[in-house]
Amino acid sequence: MTAQALPREPQQDRSRATRRRLLEAAIGCLASVGWAGTTVAVVAERAGVSRGAAQHHFRTREELVTAAVEYGSDVRMARMRERLDALADHRPSTLDVVTLLGEMYTSALFRAALQLWVAASSDDQLRAQVLPLETRVGREAHRLTVEALGADESVPGVRETVQATLDLVRGLGLADLLTDDSARRTRLLTQWAATLDQALAPDTRPSRPRSRGEAG
Repeated sequence: MTAQALPREPQQDRSRATRRRLLEAAIGCLASVGWAGTTVAVVAERAGVSRGAAQHHFRTREELVTAAVEYGSDVRMARMRERLDALADHRPSTLDVVTLLGEMYTSALFRAALQLWVAASSDDQLRAQVLPLETRVGREAHRLTVEALGADESVPGVRETVQATLDLVRGLGLADLLTDDSARRTRLLTQWAATLDQALAPDTRPSRPRSRGEAG
């Protein structure tokens, strides 16, 4: 009696798994060796697949890297949602939120995205692919930050304050590229959280000037 053959993994599942390995390998390459070192051959080797298999999924390096950063951005947003959901039993403090943002913008995923931005700044074709992606990611990051902070964007200045928060953590992510900037980042985020608490508190908003007809 012959042994019953084990069921074979469906081709579609294998294809999805290969694609995901390539995307994760591309993110790792971008973060560690930059745009110049992230070739299809290098990514394929890192992913443990043949170059032909890699090119079956992605015809060019630009396609591969753009898809990898999109995948990585989706992972970043999903992780942020998960972290915030974990705090759902009690509303996270402002410091919790800005610390989480700081972690997002110092991750390997952010470093990979940064390498793509630099390359896109001097490559019109690549920039045309990257801009819509980063616009979508930026909007989602803004939306999640507003939700996490419980900010009311109908109040003048609040939207700009949230935007300034995201600009701050992106800048801190850049500062962390060459050296470990974690100690200074912690101090700055702690101070910024206190500033946000004051800026977003309803009772600290400037009162509306009275008209002459109103009672004194």
